[in-house]
Amino acid sequence: MQQPIAILDSGVGGLTVAKEVMRQLPREKILYFGDTARTPYGPRSSEEIIRFTREIVDYLIQFNPKMIVIACNTATAAGLEDIRSRVTVPVVGVINPGARAAIGLTVTGCVGVIGTEGTIKSGAYEQALRELSPNVKVISEACPRFVPLVEKGNFRSLETYETVRSSIGHLRGFPMDTLILGCTHYPFLAETISEVMGQRVKLISSADETAREISDILYKNGKLSRVEQLPVHQFFCSGDPQMFKMITQQWLGKQIELTPVVWQIPNIV
Repeated sequence: MQQPIAILDSGVGGLTVAKEVMRQLPREKILYFGDTARTPYGPRSSEEIIRFTREIVDYLIQFNPKMIVIACNTATAAGLEDIRSRVTVPVVGVINPGARAAIGLTVTGCVGVIGTEGTIKSGAYEQALRELSPNVKVISEACPRFVPLVEKGNFRSLETYETVRSSIGHLRGFPMDTLILGCTHYPFLAETISEVMGQRVKLISSADETAREISDILYKNGKLSRVEQLPVHQFFCSGDPQMFKMITQQWLGKQIELTPVVWQIPNIV
């Protein structure tokens, strides 16, 4: 039986990581869990986020995954090391890959980070960036209104534009040339964010870099799939299955049309 890559998120944001994994590693089976009943994680305490993350990992571990990907920046900041101490398979977060990409791209040495309240408060991106480049200037901004827009499927509208403009428009006054989308929900709003920030600011989605890291780890461990037939992916959500399925099909597009998918609603909350 093919071992899956387990990807978990507070909701639909981790689909940005799943899409990149499907694109870069088309033979790999994906086991995705979106905790849509308890999203957003950003305003919650670290203790609560760690408990939620443990519950999801305990549920997913029964499927014998070869790797666990915490595709939520808030959960990565709060619980990455905790989960690593509890399981025997590799556990990958999304913060370090995004930081590496930003340091590799910035010319001015000024990097912006937008994320949930929990991620920004943790200082995890600032720490990761400074470990890579001690003199980097980091401008951080919490954007608590972004995740609810994405979870409702509201990616492009006047409300979306006004929300993004009022949340980050002032960041244009800084000399940043690189902006990390420090929440995996935010790439859903990338077009609007780019409109507000202007062409001189490159947007960094940690999804691409995270998928590369997943590939590297599996290759080094001799765990890349050698199965010829297409994998059957499994998608779980804890909340409204109709909205979750609609957003998943819309975001994954052709990738989800090419491979069989099983939809399941687990009872863990």
